[in-house]
Amino acid sequence: MDMALPVLDEAHAAFIVSGVSIVVAARDAHNAPTVVRAVGCRVSADRRRVTVFVPRPQAAALLDDVRANRELAAVFCQPSTHRTIQLKTRDAAFAALEPDDLALIAAETDLFVADIQKLEYPGEVARALVAHAPDDLTGIAFTPHAAFAQTPGPRAGEPLGA
Repeated sequence: MDMALPVLDEAHAAFIVSGVSIVVAARDAHNAPTVVRAVGCRVSADRRRVTVFVPRPQAAALLDDVRANRELAAVFCQPSTHRTIQLKTRDAAFAALEPDDLALIAAETDLFVADIQKLEYPGEVARALVAHAPDDLTGIAFTPHAAFAQTPGPRAGEPLGA
């Protein structure tokens, strides 16, 4: 059993489920990137696993890349402050939605909309960014092996906790 501390501390785990903008990226065999907006995420109780939720129709190429190489980067950004962290993994795998995930996604969406509205954008704009059909969602679960501060400024790119 791996007894190493999780990459995410409690504050960072709370941040990534606080209604932030989530973008996930993968790469194909030629290192060409694929990128898609996730509509929410879940963090395991021990903070070792993160699951991001993506709509299959928009994420088809990314899902193919994850299937091929299991590598993924996920960026979590609060639009109103630009606070941003990035997680990387080499063990991404598909995960079924759990019974409470749709409620979790709805709550995260409401928080995202409220944050976008602080910037004086209409709530409809934010909702359009994360619009999805619930039956089209799939989870991508992973164990972060690296985490970085990506908030613009002098600490951008530093490992979390550095």
